[in-house]
Amino acid sequence: MKISNETKIGALTAIAIALLILGFNFLKGRSLFKSGFFLYARYDNTKGLLPSHVVTINGLAVGNIYDIEPADENVKEILVTMKFKDEFNIPKNSVAVIKDNPLGSPSIEIKLGTSKEYFVSDETITTGKGAGLFDAVGSKLSPVADQLVLTLSSLDSLLRSANNILDPNTKGNLQSVIANMNAATASLVKSSASLQTLLNTETGALAHTLDNVNTFSGALAANKNRLDSTMINVQQATQNLAKADIDGVVNNLKSSVEKLNSTLAQVNSPNGTLGALINDKALYNNLNNTVRSLNTLMDDLRVHPKRYVNISVFGRKDKGDYLTQPLPDSTNTPVNK
Repeated sequence: MKISNETKIGALTAIAIALLILGFNFLKGRSLFKSGFFLYARYDNTKGLLPSHVVTINGLAVGNIYDIEPADENVKEILVTMKFKDEFNIPKNSVAVIKDNPLGSPSIEIKLGTSKEYFVSDETITTGKGAGLFDAVGSKLSPVADQLVLTLSSLDSLLRSANNILDPNTKGNLQSVIANMNAATASLVKSSASLQTLLNTETGALAHTLDNVNTFSGALAANKNRLDSTMINVQQATQNLAKADIDGVVNNLKSSVEKLNSTLAQVNSPNGTLGALINDKALYNNLNNTVRSLNTLMDDLRVHPKRYVNISVFGRKDKGDYLTQPLPDSTNTPVNK
């Protein structure tokens, strides 16, 4: 059987219309046949919700708005149908809240409850009012406002205390302090002028001091070679001193001191010969008497030579009295009687 062109055109038109309806519903998030997991919510204000807007749980997109229609003839409530991508376990005490987005489209956020019983498809979920933009800002600003009120109250108390402290006497003292500060500032200005005079490159004392420093630096630079030679000599002397056997010299000196101490101990001891000569009083007296006797003999020989030399030329032998002690003029020491 031959199909006419009119029939073909009509069939293509019907198919095109059907595809257009299906595509339009798809873009709106709706399918031609209502199938899947659905939940209903009743609101008195949808706040601009439209079909295909997102439904989220903890920030995750789990579905979208399937349909929005009046719940009664007076449009006091609006029934919102939500279609989910999968059959989620949503506790029955959960709440569906419309979430405003000032920069985009509003959405429905499901705040999960703690019930162990879960929704099944085509049940109605409890709704709640979400905080608007200004409500959120107000909730953030409320603690700040309370803190600001406390701060202003504290500031007011501080100002009252300051007014109580600043009695006429205190104000007069403060004026005196300010006057003293002004005087100190004036003195500081004078000191700055004096300092400026001091720093004058032509007449300032600091300039003369710097000239002296420059002269001294020039003298050091002119005698650099001598200073270097002196430093080298000092360094060599230090090295020679470091190389010297100081320990050996100290040990030898210590040994010499010990030997000298031993010698002095022997000299002081009466057991030694030198110690006996030094410490024995009788020996000293004997030596003194021997010297005295020798002086007496020498004086007697000088005075009476004939007693000891028998020469006839001098006549007979002198047999006078012998000297018993030295003559006063024959010795430098006093005569012991």
